Amino acid sequence: MKTVKRVLQPQRLRRVPEQFSWIDHALVQRHLIDRCDARAAALYLFLVTVADAQGLSYYGSCSLMQRLHLSAAELGAARQQLIELELVAYQAPLYQVLAIAGGTVAPRTAPTPPTTTSAPAARDAGGPVSLAQLLGPLEQRRGRL
Repeated sequence: MKTVKRVLQPQRLRRVPEQFSWIDHALVQRHLIDRCDARAAALYLFLVTVADAQGLSYYGSCSLMQRLHLSAAELGAARQQLIELELVAYQAPLYQVLAIAGGTVAPRTAPTPPTTTSAPAARDAGGPVSLAQLLGPLEQRRGRL
């Protein structure tokens, strides 16, 4: 049986809010999210959420570590992943979420070894990964704190 696509709660349709927060589909289509570990994905989600229309955010490292439950080393590694993928620019204390560059980015051939938590099984197999799967290890870690 084919599922019919329909709006489930029309009164709750999403709109770009006044503070201008959104995520580009190219993050998935160009396999950039596949190249991020859960910490980098969480940092990216946070920065996209708090950024202004120019992609700018002034959240400092202490605030980010506290909100995302990351150590200084984990935050630094997450930030470096995003910089290498050209998703953000950083000059302390300023972050800029960058427009995703044109062209195709090839998917990563081997997963990045995890530092303290294991990656989701679907990701290890190269399959699609939900945001819940990416952020699950962070939520588990938060529960242990």
